Amino acid sequence: MGPAALWRNARVVPCTSVATATAPDADALVTEDGRVVWVGREPTLSPGLRARCATVHDLAGRLVTPGLIDCHTHLVFAGDRAAEFAERQRGVSYEEIARRGGGILSTVRATRAADAAALIEAATPRLESLLREGVTAIEIKSGYGLTLEDEARMLEVARTLARRHDIEVRTTYLAAHAVPPEFAGRGAEYVRVLAREWLPELARRGLVDAVDIYCDRGAFSAADAVTLFDAARELGLPVKMHAGQFADVGGVEVAARFAALSCDHLEELSAADAARMAQAGTVAVLLPVAYYTLGQAPPPPVQRLRDAGVLMAVATDCNPGTSPCASILLAMNMACRLFALTAEEALAGVTCHAARALALSPSTGSLAPGATADFVVWDATAPYELSYWTGLNRCRAVVRRGAIARGKL
Repeated sequence: MGPAALWRNARVVPCTSVATATAPDADALVTEDGRVVWVGREPTLSPGLRARCATVHDLAGRLVTPGLIDCHTHLVFAGDRAAEFAERQRGVSYEEIARRGGGILSTVRATRAADAAALIEAATPRLESLLREGVTAIEIKSGYGLTLEDEARMLEVARTLARRHDIEVRTTYLAAHAVPPEFAGRGAEYVRVLAREWLPELARRGLVDAVDIYCDRGAFSAADAVTLFDAARELGLPVKMHAGQFADVGGVEVAARFAALSCDHLEELSAADAARMAQAGTVAVLLPVAYYTLGQAPPPPVQRLRDAGVLMAVATDCNPGTSPCASILLAMNMACRLFALTAEEALAGVTCHAARALALSPSTGSLAPGATADFVVWDATAPYELSYWTGLNRCRAVVRRGAIARGKL
């Protein structure tokens, strides 16, 4: 961890809320033993704390934000679905492709055929792309195995990636992603198996941080979500939901009833369900790259979420079919341009609000005393610059637990 260090001559954006993602309100911070111990204006730093600082880093007026968080990814998979992208360009819908045996089940076939080493090799470039953009925490879902051992292998790979790359990884069990061929026509039975047999076993192995379900038209029902969420509750595991991407099938109401960490996508969301999310403290995770890739309309009702007081996060949804993206900065830009988020909302969406969506706050996702000292130094002076650029990464250095992990000052 190490002794105290002073990081001075900076433009620090704490990101404890949207309000504090607006503009730099501090010019220095002190870290010690891997945590932030002080943030503020350097002239107000106490002499005693200054004397403890064995190292002083001059950041030359650069912007400092918390480490970014990608709170919705399907990072671990084999193969790709570029041919489906070409089909969609010819006018074939995502749902039609899935009915033909493509879509998620196409990736399931490739992932089942890949061993752990192959999955690690395939996922590593995607993860490294995110690391270069200042991501210090990430969610990785299963859901391309759809058998007990294939799901376990995906989750074990996620744990391995965390160790090898020194990144905070939260694993999410998403066996309720699609009905596998072995259970064709028996979706409800499949959900009972993955809820009552597979989930307890994977939890026993320490592989599950949260439980997810794809609740939508052509996927799983609200009743299926209840079956799965009841099992998760018995194990003390938090839940989340892919909801309302194509249709409102009642999933958000169930998610709110179970105090879900998040509901993700939400192109179809009623005012009543937005109110339910706000009351439950459920974060709305917006996935603009998937919206862009599929050419969906309309976008999520962002103003409805604002009016209800729902916290909004932003994520890449990195996956081979609907969001072939490994850039959190691009997701931020698209959230602003396609969903009309403000730059401040986009930054909060990949810091403090994303941390809430992964049950990582308040120790992660903001720069306040007591938080883990994970932060990014940017060749920028204002927060809106991070959403402004496309194709240009302004990340100069990434600090992990108070030590420079990537780049240089």
